[in-house]
Amino acid sequence: MQVMRGEIFGFLGPNGAGKTTAVKVLLGLVLPTQGAAAILGKPLGDIPTRRQIGYLPELFRYQEWLTARELLNAHASLMEVPQLERRPQIDAILERIGLSDRHRDRVGTFSKGMQQRLGLGIALIGQPEVIFLDEPTSALDPVGRADVRALLLELRAKGTTVFLNSHMLSEVESVCDRVAVIDKGSVVASGTLETLLGRFALRVRMEEITHAIRGFAERYDAAIEEDAVLFYGLDEARVPDLIAQLVAAGARITSVEPIRRTLEQRFLELLQKPDEDTTDRIPRFT
Repeated sequence: MQVMRGEIFGFLGPNGAGKTTAVKVLLGLVLPTQGAAAILGKPLGDIPTRRQIGYLPELFRYQEWLTARELLNAHASLMEVPQLERRPQIDAILERIGLSDRHRDRVGTFSKGMQQRLGLGIALIGQPEVIFLDEPTSALDPVGRADVRALLLELRAKGTTVFLNSHMLSEVESVCDRVAVIDKGSVVASGTLETLLGRFALRVRMEEITHAIRGFAERYDAAIEEDAVLFYGLDEARVPDLIAQLVAAGARITSVEPIRRTLEQRFLELLQKPDEDTTDRIPRFT
């Protein structure tokens, strides 16, 4: 399995599936028992490559006696950010994570959500090429989650690769380019959301299914129901034209119902019926 440069990649699975362990292996925090992986084309543990990685763990604990600025400065020092670049970079990070007005406050006075914002800021230090985020919105309110979504899209626009572990499937669905689902240590499915969820379908209900409508449906290989026609594999952009053609064919439409599986539905299906053909265990970054 590969994670491409500059994409937001969702890594999903039930509790105990191995998501956090896989991330720790990739970060060099846990030694693998088998298999191999690479980040930015280099083997795990390569020191220059590790300087290009940012990480927000699911369980974080920071020095409570430090201020937000002091904590960011300490991590910037560990990341060997040049002295002249530290202050402007930290100022920009504090502004981006919404803590500019609290930069002199001690971390011990922060709520869990504020500490999670701070942890996200730490992951951004040094402008890393790859960022691992483990449940980055678990402690945030709706406004905070929206801020994180916007930040992820900004990072992608800049070419940063984001590896996202999250149980909030609706958020994964809204930002990820591709996803993988892991269960019991193995990847059971991976690909784009369109590939995993299936293409868009549309049910058009009408007062009567006439002979003309039946002929129209056959041309689209659509299914005919008692009071509706079900179109599969549509490009959503073509829906207005399709409806206009149905009306021109004499249809008296009573409702138009888009049909789309959610990521949560597909996730549950995959856990019930895993794809036994998938054998990759650890992702490779290119």
